[in-house]
Amino acid sequence: MKDILKCGVVASIALIQVNPVNGFHVPAGAIPTVGNGMGIRTLNRHDGTSPFTRRTGLRMAVEGDFDPDAISKSVAAVEAGSFKARLRAIYKFTRPHTIRGTILASFAGTTRALIDTPGAIAGANWGLMLPRAFIGMIALLLGNAFIVGINQIYDKGIDELNKPFLPVASGEMSTKFAWMTVLGCGTIGPAIVYKFFPLILFKLYMLGWLLGAVYSVPPIRTKRNPIAAGLTIATVRGFLLNFGVYYAVKDAIGATFSWSPKVSFIARFMTIFATVIAVTKDLPDIEGDKAYNIETFATKIGVAKIAKGASACLLLNYVHAVATAILSPAKTFNMIPMVGGHIALASLLFARYTQLEPESIPSIKKYYKFIWDNFYLEYFL
Repeated sequence: MKDILKCGVVASIALIQVNPVNGFHVPAGAIPTVGNGMGIRTLNRHDGTSPFTRRTGLRMAVEGDFDPDAISKSVAAVEAGSFKARLRAIYKFTRPHTIRGTILASFAGTTRALIDTPGAIAGANWGLMLPRAFIGMIALLLGNAFIVGINQIYDKGIDELNKPFLPVASGEMSTKFAWMTVLGCGTIGPAIVYKFFPLILFKLYMLGWLLGAVYSVPPIRTKRNPIAAGLTIATVRGFLLNFGVYYAVKDAIGATFSWSPKVSFIARFMTIFATVIAVTKDLPDIEGDKAYNIETFATKIGVAKIAKGASACLLLNYVHAVATAILSPAKTFNMIPMVGGHIALASLLFARYTQLEPESIPSIKKYYKFIWDNFYLEYFL
């Protein structure tokens, strides 16, 4: 019997993309970073502008406070051969928060498919499914580590500007060790999927693997083109993930796939949401992207206009959700979360947008983090 948690492998298609959460940003003029375990040093930018040495007010969007002293100590511990420090660096390298949305999508898609199939829960062979679910999750995590890792390698210079807390940018992990980790994950993950899962899922996994890789790797490096980058992220995290998980679970339990109103809605809604994320993810990184000639909508149009357009798109998406519930046949949707829940999230979004200060990096990061919080909450609705 095929495993319900094939969805874990399909979900890796969405995991296999560059980290969606942006972090620390530095004003023009310097790259504060850490090196050689000796504490903070400032590097002149490649354009020759003067260094910037302030330590105050340095914040990260999601991963906690940027603490130069703590990172300096971590670098020193790694250089001293501390096994614990190396494990901590690897943990940071995998950016575990990037899997949160995919895990939620996997659970939501699995639950939805089981609920939509009468008798599926009672008749499931959990003794067989749970071990295979664990294997699928390992493959998923390895795929995630491969893509976010290769992004950190090729974006080292940019991350020294925008995200100096990342281990490759900070010096906690050498580029050589980062490559060893990436190649290991990029080899073992596909091997697991090929060994334990159907060929179609292996092909989907490798499609995600490839899309995530070319996002960062020259000469294609799709992240340099805002449209290509946005389409990649929206397609993978929005449509392919939610459709793939649901389809895989239905196939695993021997049920025929069909486009139910609920599945159609979540695919539409999350694709639009992922498109917004693909555009707004560059807001906190505008200075580094400009310095390294990374063309994004934020660098071309500006923070204020992008935030305004993104908020309008999300608000229209919430209107679409409410309208879908009201116009659908009776009892198709649970009206409390579909109407009340989406109105509540739309109201919170509008409130957060009115608090946005386009010239303030901390404010931009709070706004962007809030978009991700709403993305996570959608799966609970």
